[in-house]
Amino acid sequence: MINGETKIVGLFGHPIEHTISPNMHNIAFKHLNLNYIYVPFNVKPQYLKSAIIGAKNMKIVGLNVTIPHKVNILNYLDYIEDSAKLIGAVNTIYFEDNLIKGYNTDGKGALRALKNVTLVKNKKISILGAGGAARAIAYELILDGVESINIINRDFNKAEKLKNNILSNIDCNIYVNNYDNLNNIIPETDILIDSTPVGMYPDVNAEPLVKSYMMHENLIVNHLVYNPIETSILKEAKKANATTISGLDMLIYQGIESLKIWTKKEAPYKLLKERLIKIL
Repeated sequence: MINGETKIVGLFGHPIEHTISPNMHNIAFKHLNLNYIYVPFNVKPQYLKSAIIGAKNMKIVGLNVTIPHKVNILNYLDYIEDSAKLIGAVNTIYFEDNLIKGYNTDGKGALRALKNVTLVKNKKISILGAGGAARAIAYELILDGVESINIINRDFNKAEKLKNNILSNIDCNIYVNNYDNLNNIIPETDILIDSTPVGMYPDVNAEPLVKSYMMHENLIVNHLVYNPIETSILKEAKKANATTISGLDMLIYQGIESLKIWTKKEAPYKLLKERLIKIL
C-alpha cells in the first residue's frame, strides 16, 4: 500500500512504454516486504538535467537509466563507480548523502547470467555487435579474466573504435572481425554473446546472424534480447545442442544488482524469472 513513507525509485528513458522493469522491481519489493514503488518516467533528452535535479529534490531514492540517457547522464553525477567510468555509461543512480552516484549493472548482470552456467575465466568469447551493451559486457568479462574477446560487427570501424577504447583503458586480448568471418570464428568460440536486436519482438522471424551449422555442442549462446524469451539465434543453438541463455537472465540480474545498491537487499532470482516469464 502506498503511503507517506513509501520510497520511490524509477526509470528514466525515452521511449519507455515497452519496459517490464516496473513489474520486476515491484514484485521484488513486495516479496522483500519493502515499502518502495518503482515508476517509469518518460524523460526526453532535452529535459534530462532538470529531471535528475527534480528527482534529487523530491527525495527519490534511486533510478535506472536507459536509452538514450546512459551516456549523457554522466554530466550530472557527483560520483561514478570505477567500472562505470571504464564503460563510459551509467544505468543505475543512487541518491545518497546529498550526492548523485552512478553505477553500471548491465555488465554485472550479464556476467551473473553466464556464471549460472559456466565460469568465464580463460574462455574465448565472441560478441556480436559493438554498441553500449557489448561495451559494458566486454569490460566485465575482461576484469573477470577471459582469455580473449572477438568483437564481430557489420560496421568494422565501429568495432575497431570499441576495441581501441578498451585497449586504452585495460590490457587484454581483444580482436575485431566482421560477419564474413563467422564460419572461422564460431567453431573456436567457447561463449557467444549476441548483443544485437536481431530476432527481437516484433521481428521474431528475422534471420539469425549465426546458424546452427557454425555452432558446436560445447558452445554457450547468450542473446541479450528478452522478448521473445527464445529468439531465432537461441533456436539455432538448440539445433546444435549448444547451451542457451535468454536475455531475461541478464535483465533480472542487472535489476537485482540495482536493487541491491538502493536497498542493500538481494532480490530472489527464481521468483522474478517465474513471474516475468508469465508476464512475457
